[in-house]
Amino acid sequence: MVLPLQILGLGPAIVGLLFLLVAIVAVYQAIVIVDAYEKKALTVFGEYRKLLEPGINIVPPFVSRTYTFDMRTQTLDVPRQEAITRDNSPVTADAVVYIKVMDAKKAFLEVEDYKVAVSNLAQTTLRAVLGDMELDDTLNKRQEINARIRKELDEPTDEWGIRVESVEVREVNPSKDVQQAMEQQTSAERRRRAMILEAQGERRSAVESAEGEKQSNIIRAQGEKQSQILEAQGDAISTVLRAKSAESMGERAIIDKGMETLERIGQGDSTTFVLPQELTSLVGRYGKQLTGSDVQDSEGLDSLDFDAETREMLGLDDIEDILGEIDEAAQMDTEALEQEAAAVKEGDIGGTIKSADEVVAEADDPADEVDGEAEPETE
Repeated sequence: MVLPLQILGLGPAIVGLLFLLVAIVAVYQAIVIVDAYEKKALTVFGEYRKLLEPGINIVPPFVSRTYTFDMRTQTLDVPRQEAITRDNSPVTADAVVYIKVMDAKKAFLEVEDYKVAVSNLAQTTLRAVLGDMELDDTLNKRQEINARIRKELDEPTDEWGIRVESVEVREVNPSKDVQQAMEQQTSAERRRRAMILEAQGERRSAVESAEGEKQSNIIRAQGEKQSQILEAQGDAISTVLRAKSAESMGERAIIDKGMETLERIGQGDSTTFVLPQELTSLVGRYGKQLTGSDVQDSEGLDSLDFDAETREMLGLDDIEDILGEIDEAAQMDTEALEQEAAAVKEGDIGGTIKSADEVVAEADDPADEVDGEAEPETE
């Protein structure tokens, strides 16, 4: 009888303890704390009731469930996808999608898992976009690929309450065979450009050498011309001087002969002398040689000056003018050659030398060159 009485005495205590535990659990279940960057969808008996805002929220205990939605921008990695471009080249690509939950109610009611849905949609859209483009476009037009994927994702994600903020394609890689072919093409293009530049440099060097040799020949020819003119002028002056000297020597011989004749006449017995007019003229010109003669001094053969007619014939007065014209012509030719040499260095000699970029551009488009050469034949 003692044991049952003890059990009956502990019964109310156990019931009170159970009631306290139930109350604690009920309070714990009724209070829901929502963070500032979240929203939670509340269901009671499986029925959607409302969205719980950040802070402390009271909900029915034991019969309520909440579903958390992060309202911040989220990042979704799109796995690497394989696609075939429009020109039948296999490529692989992966991307990153930035999304944000704009309407938590739609994200809860309209789609099972919005992250998985957006990721799968981005994968299929990436393959479709790459399939509509050629290989070169997939490698060069990243911005266009991003814009097209984002546009394709906007409409379905709006129905889910999700906004696609940005899409970034990280890598687009062709197959290994295509990569090797592209590397070979790039290497060949670089070799071709190097050969064109080298040939252009050799051509320009040859033209500059030819222009320098031409300038040297012209200057040398101008010097030879000047030397020949001066030499010819000197020969003419020397010839005139020799002629003057010969004339003077002839007159002196006549005078000497006349003096001897006068001496013989003076030794004769006759006191009357008849002298020719020419002999008296010679005696008058060279009276200085007669001892005690009172004949006035006159110009003799000591002067080497030329009269105006002789100077004009020899061109003595025009030597400086001739040399000046030669120097001026040489200077003009030198300046012109310097200008041509400068034009050669700039790659523009009469429009015959083109820059390396122009040569490469013409080489890249041979059809235009063929058309350009065929037009003059047609005319």
